[in-house]
Amino acid sequence: MYMVKSVDNNKRVRRIIATMTVCYALIISVVTAGISVLAMNKIDDALKTKVSSMTSALNVQMKMNLDSYLSRIETTSTLVFAEEEAYLYDATKEGADGYEALSTEKIISDKLFDICIMENFVDFGIVYSNNHIVGKISNGTKELFGEALYTDLSSFINRQRTHDGWKTNYNDNYKRIYYVKRINENAVLVASFYTSELESVFEHPDGLGDITIRLAENNDVLIYSSVEGETGGTIPDEIFSRLNGQTSAAFMDDQYLITVNSCGDDWKVIGSVPTEIILKEKNEVQGYIIIIGIISAVIGIALSVLLSLRIYMPVDDMVSNLNKKAQIDLLTGVLNKRSFEERADMTLKNAGKDSRCAIILLDVDNFKGVNDTLGHSYGDKVLANIGNILRSVFRGEDILGRLGGDEFCVCIEVKSSDPEDIIRTVEHKCAQLCEAFHSNYTGDDNSYKISASIGASVCPDNGRSFSELYACADKALYNSKHKGKDTYTIYREELK
Repeated sequence: MYMVKSVDNNKRVRRIIATMTVCYALIISVVTAGISVLAMNKIDDALKTKVSSMTSALNVQMKMNLDSYLSRIETTSTLVFAEEEAYLYDATKEGADGYEALSTEKIISDKLFDICIMENFVDFGIVYSNNHIVGKISNGTKELFGEALYTDLSSFINRQRTHDGWKTNYNDNYKRIYYVKRINENAVLVASFYTSELESVFEHPDGLGDITIRLAENNDVLIYSSVEGETGGTIPDEIFSRLNGQTSAAFMDDQYLITVNSCGDDWKVIGSVPTEIILKEKNEVQGYIIIIGIISAVIGIALSVLLSLRIYMPVDDMVSNLNKKAQIDLLTGVLNKRSFEERADMTLKNAGKDSRCAIILLDVDNFKGVNDTLGHSYGDKVLANIGNILRSVFRGEDILGRLGGDEFCVCIEVKSSDPEDIIRTVEHKCAQLCEAFHSNYTGDDNSYKISASIGASVCPDNGRSFSELYACADKALYNSKHKGKDTYTIYREELK
């Protein structure tokens, strides 16, 4: 009979273990799968956010680089005005002394050369209305403009305030970018550089090597593109359709991450990256996450079952018992000093605007006489009974504690926005306590009457922390002792 019961019990245990194993397997598998999916989604989002942020920052940097580059050329060009002859001399003036003209042009040419060596200019010279040239004007520019050199260059000036302007596609030629500034009514300063120079302006870090950088005019014709052969054409349809006319934005869909910023002379810098490139790293990591997830699930199941069988239940019981013993004063059944102070402080800190708290401190009158007269065993009975008195007077949600010896404390909370409600509640509870002590006697013949002196303080009038309220309540308790004991006092400013 015993063996049959033993076998049945073993079967029952095995069934329980099997059930637990299956449950753990399902739970851990679901959790692992969920974590894996979450991890992959997080990686996906993180990669998108990271690349989007980096691309936006890069595009802004490209814009700033271009603005700085163009501004530097404009600033460099203004250095010509430091030479008085450069803006006063007029090569179109008839009857000028030939030698004087040559000397003046030599001074201007030297000045232009000194400035020109600071930048990698293709052209840097002054063109007069009769097409006379002083300084460096390349043969390519002369051939491109021909007899219309001064006339067409002057037409590039479109900013009336600064009397200058930029031009990029003269006669559909995108190899050079021109900057023209008015010198005087018969002369303009010309500075130009090859479009290929923008490669250094739009240089980007290796970490974003897959980004395509384009510079477009306001008519969407490309001045520059990091894609070979695109310069001079229009913005590709797949990019143009997504820009939707915006000149300062960043957005991403299933196909592209695109950023755009306006800059320069009504130009815009456009950065684009295919979304599949952004997510390429995620796809490579995905396989490793799945493998790690499976291994983690198997290990987790094994460890969970083992720990459940061998550790969880006995440890849980032990911890629960130890925790309870660590918090409770075993003699009185209320919280011990440390636990009470922690709970009281937490209650005070978490009290909302519509809550009021108070501390009620009590000390048994003549307790030493109880121990001396009736003995310590009776003293212990008195303390244990005080725990019962406190539980009978206060609510279950009130915090009861023994601070040491015959000193007890209660923390109460009233859900009310009226400050007077807490005062009325404290007075009522103190009166109840005094009355409860009046009906308690001890001794073999119940002839020894027990009383208590009580002091109370309220939050926030008397403090906000337990230590502040305790100090005030202690002064109020001392006042009760001074008045003859067996009474209560609520702290007020005069007790300081």
